[in-house]
Amino acid sequence: MRVVVDLSRCEGYAQCAFLAPDVFRMQGEEGLMYDPSPDDAQRERVLRAAAACPVQAILVDRLEGRPAGRRAAE
Repeated sequence: MRVVVDLSRCEGYAQCAFLAPDVFRMQGEEGLMYDPSPDDAQRERVLRAAAACPVQAILVDRLEGRPAGRRAAE
């Protein structure tokens, strides 16, 4: 999983840091620090944090689980 935060949109509400503290944390009052490649065990917390962001500044890209290409019939 890959996480991207649009820091120009982030307004420091810290909902993400509350819901997924192992991935998001506030640096001071307004600076957000985050892990761009969190462990898959954090998936549910990260998705909840992204959904709770009041300004929708968090994008979660699920890299794994994409369907494999089809094989040609023989």
